[in-house]
Amino acid sequence: MANTVEIGKNKNTDLTAPTPQNTPLSNAPIQREPLSRPTVTTIGEEDDDDDDDDEDAAAAGLPNAAIQSMIQDKLNGLVGRSSGYIESLPDEVRRRVEGLKGLNIDHQKIEAEFQREILALEKKFAQRYAPLYDRRKEIILGKVEPTAAEVESGETVDREDDEDEDEDEDDDEEDDEKETPRSLANISIKTDAPKGIPEFWLTALKNHVALSEVITERDEEALRHLTDIRLRYLDVPANAAPEQSLQGFQLDFVFDAAKNENFSNEVLTKTYFYSDQVGFSGDLVYDHAEGTTIDWKSPEANLMHRVETKKQRNKNTNETRTVKRLVPTESFFNFFSPPKPPTDEEEEDEEELDALEERLELDYQIGEDLKDRIIPHAVDFFTGKALHYENPEEWDDDEYGDEDFDDDEDDDEDDAPRGGARGQDPQECKQQ
Repeated sequence: MANTVEIGKNKNTDLTAPTPQNTPLSNAPIQREPLSRPTVTTIGEEDDDDDDDDEDAAAAGLPNAAIQSMIQDKLNGLVGRSSGYIESLPDEVRRRVEGLKGLNIDHQKIEAEFQREILALEKKFAQRYAPLYDRRKEIILGKVEPTAAEVESGETVDREDDEDEDEDEDDDEEDDEKETPRSLANISIKTDAPKGIPEFWLTALKNHVALSEVITERDEEALRHLTDIRLRYLDVPANAAPEQSLQGFQLDFVFDAAKNENFSNEVLTKTYFYSDQVGFSGDLVYDHAEGTTIDWKSPEANLMHRVETKKQRNKNTNETRTVKRLVPTESFFNFFSPPKPPTDEEEEDEEELDALEERLELDYQIGEDLKDRIIPHAVDFFTGKALHYENPEEWDDDEYGDEDFDDDEDDDEDDAPRGGARGQDPQECKQQ
């Protein structure tokens, strides 16, 4: 397995588009592989005839699942094999093909330079965003109040969104008269009103589809004390050693340490390092990630483990004792212990490698989403508005009919997302 994972823009593997009418109900057994080379495969007819006859005879008494598995295994063995077409070309033609490969190397060098320029531009504009993020933090913590002009700008956006929704409604439906919301720009702030915006970041994170699946009820207590998430690009000195010259970015999760009963860290960091190469599509690729070691205040406060209590009885004395041990458990805070890509010397079986690759891709995608979406548009994740823009088709009932869905009324409770993946209402998060 490669030690780098390409950064895919706008990936969203958690949301699934509706099934088109002409799509088979079951998945085809042939899996599409990444484009890397022509993969037209050739099956030697003379050599394989006997094997095919044996397999047909064996398959006659097998259930469908076993037959499908056997076919899939055979097809997987053909993936990536050369068809022999390139090798059959005249030397003159193959020489030209090799020349095109040489041109492609020069193209990749320009792509790498292009990506470095984009990264430099991101760093430049990060400095311009910084005052806005500082202002946002002050408002969230209740240290300052937004100005009337800022509130009026926000209300203008709300009205425009409402107008867009009204235009999208069916013309046959009767339009109920909607009252114009009362402006909040010039109201007087009561002295006994809540300060700032309670549980802002907890609510915003729970409205991210992937993060909502890993935030547990135990995690929520600690995340209520999350006061800010900051982005910082890594500064690489011009004379840095090769192992210290990787570009990347750092995410800082700032907590109110005085109120946090789980760990003593004021800031938890997650750092992503880019490789010095580009992927097939021209995007940067990740090299690896590093996270903070969390200083838990006690074993019971460790959200990444649960305490398992077990009683043991001595066979000779009949005395009993209680043994406690920590068992790893699902938690948002596993995010700060990222999976490590295997080295060339390590031997892993294929299933373990596939599972590790999935974990790496998810970890990198969450980091990219925090950098590009959640931090810049935190208020839209807090209100749930961001979910609508993630996949608008999922909210449009006119695109497809009821025949696209199976009735499953008895399993509604079991199928409901744990963390509010379909929108965490800010009112549901109560300050404690």
